[in-house]
Amino acid sequence: MATVIVPVEPSHDPRRWWALAALVASTLVLGFDLTILNVALPTMAAQLGAGTDEQQWVADAYVVVFAALMLPAGLLGDRFGRRRMLVTGLVVFLAGSLLGVFAADVHTVIAARAVMGVGGALVMPLALSVLPTLFGPGERPRAVGVLSAASALGMPLGPILGGWLLDHFWWGSVFLVNVPMAVIGIAACLFLLPETKDPAAPRVDPVSTALTTAGLGTLVYAIIEAPGRGWGDAHVLVPLAGAALLLGALVRRERRTARPVRDLALLGDRGFLLNAGTATLVTFVLAGLLFLLPPYLQAVLGHDAFGTGLRLLPVMGGVLLAARAAQPLVEKLGSQTVVSAGLVVLAFAAFLGSRTTVDSGYGFTALWLSLVGVGFGFSMVPAMDGALAALPADRSGSGSGLLMTLRQVGGAIGIALLGSLLAGVYRAGLDVPGLPAAATETAGQSVVAAHLLAEHTGAPALAASANAAYVQGMAVVLLVCGTAALAAALLAAALLPGLATAGGSGGVGSRAGQARQAGQTRQTGQSGPPDQAHRIRRTERDGRDGRDGRIGHVVGRSGS
Repeated sequence: MATVIVPVEPSHDPRRWWALAALVASTLVLGFDLTILNVALPTMAAQLGAGTDEQQWVADAYVVVFAALMLPAGLLGDRFGRRRMLVTGLVVFLAGSLLGVFAADVHTVIAARAVMGVGGALVMPLALSVLPTLFGPGERPRAVGVLSAASALGMPLGPILGGWLLDHFWWGSVFLVNVPMAVIGIAACLFLLPETKDPAAPRVDPVSTALTTAGLGTLVYAIIEAPGRGWGDAHVLVPLAGAALLLGALVRRERRTARPVRDLALLGDRGFLLNAGTATLVTFVLAGLLFLLPPYLQAVLGHDAFGTGLRLLPVMGGVLLAARAAQPLVEKLGSQTVVSAGLVVLAFAAFLGSRTTVDSGYGFTALWLSLVGVGFGFSMVPAMDGALAALPADRSGSGSGLLMTLRQVGGAIGIALLGSLLAGVYRAGLDVPGLPAAATETAGQSVVAAHLLAEHTGAPALAASANAAYVQGMAVVLLVCGTAALAAALLAAALLPGLATAGGSGGVGSRAGQARQAGQTRQTGQSGPPDQAHRIRRTERDGRDGRDGRIGHVVGRSGS
């Protein structure tokens, strides 16, 4: 009698949608925090005297710590319980938010952001790693879309609420919104989310974690310092060399470890590598854009913080629209076509945005911002799902941690590199004749500082020059973003698997078909034709069903 392989579908768990609600509550607070801070940066620059480099550190302190600790956080969840670590992360995030509320200077804000990065590192990868254990291949894309939409929804709501707080209270009040959201997330996880773990996961390696944190921090420091000091300065070259040595030592250590924390072997899977690379590049572009947009909207166009939050809505509207439409298109056209098209739209939006002038007005800006959101949604959601589909079930925590680490590294470098490029072009284009050296240095720190100086000295020409220089820097950054997105679109079109072969490399469409076929076999109680049964057993042996979160079990065996 033939052996019958029965896939146990995670989607049979009746609590799965309530559990997804808990994950949504946990990730929503992270989306809030990202854009609330970006809207607050111009206000902080004015009230705390923070220059562009310090503003970059306020943004990057969170991202660098987030990226460095995400993989160890994923492993902690695998070993000790993902729900437990999610709750711990939200508690840490809450503590960092409270520190930010009462911060009195920019350095305390940077420290608060670093603490929040520790909490965020526990929340995001574990929220992703839970999905394959709750949802089968037919429902997982929808769950990924809901979770992505939740994170995206926090991004437009954050600036609106944060802008209102800035207009009525002190700048530290923007951290207050995290407090109730974190409390709601903690309660939701405790009452709605089932506990899952993998005690066989590798232990956290403190040496690798230290190498990651030091390497990324040193790299970001060098990139941020380069515009002011020059790329040939020793204060830039030495950190760059140090970052290369630290990250090289990390790779060498991980490759020699039997069970590495950062399973770089996953990058050998074509589906995971290409989809993760696409998600990383899109995050690079979006993080850079979200950093440069608030000063443009506030200083150049003259909107207040609340108005700036409202005017970021076209980006998020495009994201939500595309995220909803992405999966049906993937099922019809394949991930390759949808991801490539999304990247082309993103590239077109960036090139269109590079045509922005001081006199363009918000209408033109809203147009290309909407297209940015559409391109982001169509490229990010299928890429994230394709990467998750390529992960073995027993490495869902560490694998999703690697995916999120790559994305956060892309975001950190996007803020540092694109922010530094913007700062360099801005300083070079600023025309400040007749100003004392100290005033010239102040004006060169940021467009917000230049406007404050212009108001103090009664020099409207300085404000006009600062606006022109900032828009010129935006144009250069958008050209770089568009070129990167277009190059990624060409690579995706050439290398991502098409509709017919998607199942072999983490595609969604054919994996769902495999699940339906296996489910039909289980329902009829037959093993199917001999060659089909052999394929099912071979798939189970190779662990491919595990990549969709399904666990094969032998339910009947009889000798002749």
